[in-house]
Amino acid sequence: MSSMWGKNIKISIFGESHGKEIGVVIDGIESGFEIDFDKIKKQMDRRKPGQNKLSTSRKEEDIPEIVSGFFEGKTTGTPLCAVIKNKDKKSVDYTQIKDNFRPGHADYTGFIKYKGYNDYRGGGHFSGRLTAPIVFAGAICRQILEKNGIKIVSHIKSIKDIDDDKFDYVNISDNTIQELSEMNFPVINKCVESKMKKEILDARENLDSVGGKIECAVVGIDAGFGSPIFDTIESTISSMMFSIPAVKGIEFGSGFNISSMYGSESNDELFIDDEYNIKSKTNNNGGVIGGITNGMPIVFTVAIKPTPSIAKKQNTINISKIRELEDNINIVSNRENIKNTEIEIKGRHDPCIVQRAVSVVENAVAIAILDIIYDK
Repeated sequence: MSSMWGKNIKISIFGESHGKEIGVVIDGIESGFEIDFDKIKKQMDRRKPGQNKLSTSRKEEDIPEIVSGFFEGKTTGTPLCAVIKNKDKKSVDYTQIKDNFRPGHADYTGFIKYKGYNDYRGGGHFSGRLTAPIVFAGAICRQILEKNGIKIVSHIKSIKDIDDDKFDYVNISDNTIQELSEMNFPVINKCVESKMKKEILDARENLDSVGGKIECAVVGIDAGFGSPIFDTIESTISSMMFSIPAVKGIEFGSGFNISSMYGSESNDELFIDDEYNIKSKTNNNGGVIGGITNGMPIVFTVAIKPTPSIAKKQNTINISKIRELEDNINIVSNRENIKNTEIEIKGRHDPCIVQRAVSVVENAVAIAILDIIYDK
């Protein structure tokens, strides 16, 4: 299982959704850095479940306990390990999915890969619960970036087909960054907030779920970071984003819309301002040219799929007879033992995870950016 990521900042995620605890080992953090635990708590709280009707009712404190790599208030430079307890578990809710795979979840694919030995409770190691240690690791990386003048901000770009305004790709002000970072439901256009929340609550009422998009920006990073061809900014950020279970797509700057422009429209023309800073008049390429930062804000958008756990009746398969076999579980050679069935998923689930995923996206990209910066 590859639950490790990174070149200069290496993280290893461990645990399962309904295990005793989850956690992360971070290798590569500089020594002597004083961690601000209030800032870590703020990021963890933004992702934390059970805070309102827009999320799951599962309640977890999500308080990381550092067990190594930290001494007398500062990082030691050796691997930093932290664990987060799982306290509010209701594993009985998942007994039905042992043999009945949930559509949209990794129950089937995990069963195939690990020959039936995967922990299916709450999705096990595939669960969004595992994003909590990612947020912790990213919150530390984020503090190091902020010390170097690099800030990260996001907003909910859309919920289903309800769109928020987009960032001003050329100028993302400190006021915008501060305001969005303090909002529980961060949107630029306040008029869409109630519409988005209603869409989420309506989906819950209809035993369904919705997805959306998150637009994220990295502001204050200098030109010259990233390397062609396989260590580009886009590829490094994308690999981290796709480590977030619900992410199904990513685009930088104008993204797919750039394909409908003329070159004269899409090219970001350069100029030097009154303070002799080299900038571009537009930022259609999202702050990245040739896989290398150009000094403009790095802007990207990720697509978050609807929560797959819904209470509506769905078609699936039952493999209870295959589990009865004594040999290694092999669906391919025992398909005659598979039965068609229906499933109504029980338990506590988010009708939409976009709101909680904002913190995950921001702190995940912090890990990626620090990894890139340490490379230079």
